[in-house]
Amino acid sequence: MVTKVTLPDGSVREYPDGVTALDVAKSISQGLAKASVAAKINGEIWDFHRPLPRECRVEIVKEDTPPGLEVIRHSAAHIMAGAVRRLYGPGVKFGYGPPVEDGFYYDMEFPEGAKFSEDDLPRVEAECKKIIEANYPFVREDLPKEEVIRRMRELGQPYKVETLEKDIQDPTASVYTDGDFIDLCEGPHVPSTGRVRAIKLTKVTGAYWKGDQSNRMLTRLYGTAWHSDKALQEYLRRIEEAKKRDHRRLGQDLELFMFHDWSPGAVFFLPKGAVIYNELLAFVREEYRKRGFDEVQTPQLFNKSLWEMSGHWDHYRENMFLLKVDEEDFSLKPMNCPSHLLIFKHRRRSYRELPLRIADFCPLHRNEIKGVLSGLTRVRKFEQDDAHIFCAEDQIEQEIRGQIDFVKYVYRDVFKMPFQAKLSTRPPKFVGVIETWNRAEAILDRVLKESGVEYVVNAGDGAFYGPKIDFDIKDALGRAWQLATIQLDFNLPERFDAEYEGADGRRHRPVMIHRAMLGSLQRFIAVLTEHYAGSFPLWLAPVQAAVVPVSEKLEEYARQVYAKLREAGLRAEIDLSNERLSAKIRSFELQRIPVMLVCGQREAESGAVAVRERSRGDVGVVKVEELIVNLRRDIAAKTALSGQA
Repeated sequence: MVTKVTLPDGSVREYPDGVTALDVAKSISQGLAKASVAAKINGEIWDFHRPLPRECRVEIVKEDTPPGLEVIRHSAAHIMAGAVRRLYGPGVKFGYGPPVEDGFYYDMEFPEGAKFSEDDLPRVEAECKKIIEANYPFVREDLPKEEVIRRMRELGQPYKVETLEKDIQDPTASVYTDGDFIDLCEGPHVPSTGRVRAIKLTKVTGAYWKGDQSNRMLTRLYGTAWHSDKALQEYLRRIEEAKKRDHRRLGQDLELFMFHDWSPGAVFFLPKGAVIYNELLAFVREEYRKRGFDEVQTPQLFNKSLWEMSGHWDHYRENMFLLKVDEEDFSLKPMNCPSHLLIFKHRRRSYRELPLRIADFCPLHRNEIKGVLSGLTRVRKFEQDDAHIFCAEDQIEQEIRGQIDFVKYVYRDVFKMPFQAKLSTRPPKFVGVIETWNRAEAILDRVLKESGVEYVVNAGDGAFYGPKIDFDIKDALGRAWQLATIQLDFNLPERFDAEYEGADGRRHRPVMIHRAMLGSLQRFIAVLTEHYAGSFPLWLAPVQAAVVPVSEKLEEYARQVYAKLREAGLRAEIDLSNERLSAKIRSFELQRIPVMLVCGQREAESGAVAVRERSRGDVGVVKVEELIVNLRRDIAAKTALSGQA
């Protein structure tokens, strides 16, 4: 018997029965085998050493690729668990230990009396390195589920037993052994512990078992693992840079926003933060005027009947703030789409009104668990640059193209941030019929291709009412943030019985396009704060120019310059304190103000200022009137002085 293997280039090779992906990699090149950790078999990641099916497609997974790093990190989670068991004994009970973006974690219950903190991480990490140096093979066994349950009970692992009994429906289950540690796991793993070449344990938090607050709180250990020490050190450097850019710290240092325990998850924008918020609103509103959107305002509180009609009551209720009003169930709105359908339906509509583009900045509320609230990125009260387009079927593609162009303008032209598009398809729980979903997905696929936008398919991650195009925006550190979205919805107009009169005099169903460019304004401000490290572009900067007299004698002239800047609509500050000039300049530099205008005797005599830019330092002496013209031009163009710190 032979095994037929089809390689990515389409060539077919024959191997003896029982061949593994590692054997296939070695037959291609020894270098490939050494640089790889797993293989994709018929589209699914497998261990290198599992025997292959008799006919299969094989793609070797290299260690420095995203799939390869995921396998390394999954293996690192097992190594960490084994190290903890060695140090704290067989009484440690293990929950889940998956890979996550840039790392891994494992949830554990420590024996009674054993306390664990971040101070203990170095000891566990040292034990991890001993396991790695021992280079134990990861050995997989596929066994009857009852046999695995028996083993897990004998090992004193109740969380594994619960997973087997409640979550695994197959008659068999797999366990992996590396050295003296055995664990329930689907895999895949690297061939041996020595292939986890660089590991670092990073933090300790609490986590409820299965994320349910009614369950026991476990200890979650986080770490990161990489294919080389060089890659690990580069990652740690990025993390340190990210700490410097943390919007929560910068928000305090620059006095942009605050939070208070009496209103968890709701931000207080301070005056400078409110400037950024309002400038972003003004930017989007100006684009709306150009692109044919009309702004509306809608209520905060709706009867549950609205949410039952939209489907949110069944699909989203746990994320909604519920209230009793007049002895009936109400909810603060978590999104705008149902209220915009009410606007569309409030009178008879004609095809002549389509496409109808409605925009809304009204506050939204989502009942996030308190433990996951995080600065501006995870809040309970927020606003979106939310909009919905009602159109006829023959207008869909043109409208989607228009919104993709909008995304390109916002992120490519204005913020200079690259993006990756994802086509998110039908989720397991959805409304409507599959035929409609297939048609909607095909439309989005076609428009993406025609628009020249590179994208990947994000299977099963669509909204419950329709497929969508999500845009992951990369910041200055290369981190991806899902911000813009365009969603195609045939189902909500059906559920609301929305109609318009066509040119043929008959009633027709509109199609609904949901879209946001910046997404949550709070989250977007967090992203921008970290992207620019607090050094906002001139047009967004809370203070655009600072006026600094070199001595008390020049204060009157400095006041005149300051007044001219304010009259020209520029956001300016003036420092008339008794501090030395160098101290004043240093203070404004710490505030990340784009332009400092130094007023000395020569400048006063010529009606000029000495200009010091945040990014370039001293740039020369400029007449005040000329400076104002240049600044206003650059603000309008949203270009100059926008270099990142």
